Amino acid sequence: MDDVEKLYLLEANIDDMSGELLALLPDTLLDAGALDAWLTPIIMKKGRPAHVVSALCDRENVSFIERAIFTHSSTLGVRRREVERTALERSWVTVETKWGNIRIKLGLLAGEVVNAAPEIEDCIKAAKQAGVAVKEVYQAATGSYRNKT
Repeated sequence: MDDVEKLYLLEANIDDMSGELLALLPDTLLDAGALDAWLTPIIMKKGRPAHVVSALCDRENVSFIERAIFTHSSTLGVRRREVERTALERSWVTVETKWGNIRIKLGLLAGEVVNAAPEIEDCIKAAKQAGVAVKEVYQAATGSYRNKT
């Protein structure tokens, strides 16, 4: 298995932003260089609903991600902690469907495929062009990959 990566988890609690702006945060953080970003609903003191914005990044991008959190949210503070991650090796194959080619992301453990999933953006694009449900394209791509292996 690959070596353990040293990464940073940056987090902030947010209880005073509109949902429209809050929903943009994960993509904004990914654009700023985060490896992953997400929102988690929480309940704060006095029963106030809030969200934790979280971003995973490498050491080189900590300041960029912190800046993006401060700039694009209402938080006054960002927590930071070092974390470790073990990740599967990743590769891509392309399969044919009746709606076109779809990329399949593979997760490999010691050279063996343990995860295979169609690239959702490819499925969305093909489904829109064909006027079919995304799940049909997704299922066809999955089936095409299984038949190929």
